[in-house]
Amino acid sequence: MTLPADAKPVPNFVVDLAGGREITSVWVNELGGTTFSLGGEEFVKVYPDAHADLLVREEQRLRWAVAFHPVPRVLSSGPGWLHTVALAGRSAVDPHWVARPRTATRAIGEGLRRLHDSLPVADCPFGPPSWIPADAPAADLLVVCHGDACPPNTLIGDDAQCSGHVDFSDLGVADRWSDIAVAASLLESDFEPGLEAEFLDAYGIDADEERMAYYRARWEE
Repeated sequence: MTLPADAKPVPNFVVDLAGGREITSVWVNELGGTTFSLGGEEFVKVYPDAHADLLVREEQRLRWAVAFHPVPRVLSSGPGWLHTVALAGRSAVDPHWVARPRTATRAIGEGLRRLHDSLPVADCPFGPPSWIPADAPAADLLVVCHGDACPPNTLIGDDAQCSGHVDFSDLGVADRWSDIAVAASLLESDFEPGLEAEFLDAYGIDADEERMAYYRARWEE
């Protein structure tokens, strides 16, 4: 069992779910939540009570989206925790892909376009992501947005193609530029400068500086 320095102890129910498999703490977020890997086959997210509702939201969205796009399949859940099947691939910010920034960037762009094309707007029961205001500009194109399209939430397979997405507590219908702007704005900090054009080319769209600036500002508020 390996734990980041600031990780919390492994809860007993996670030990029970592991059933003897190795437990590894793989992610600690700014909300105090920890994600545990169970032998590399399954994951358990554990959030503090103050943010447990985010996992309820995520479970609802995963159960809907799994019919249309590669997302984690829910196995079980409880107050403040969510247990899912692992998807193939590594996070786009895994050291393997950080060392290959242009390859990772293209996978992120192509993967985001595939997500937008595959999730049906007409069937989506979820409104805009929580950070998008009600008076947002008229949409260029409404899609089902990831809602937190930062690079770590894209998984990339050994073939250098997007193999799926994770972390869906804010999925909902909104302008595609809300996702595009967030993903593009974080490429420099996660990889290196000068990747935005590569990302937009991989997505298949020309830059809309006005919309990108608007959604970046809302994201950072």
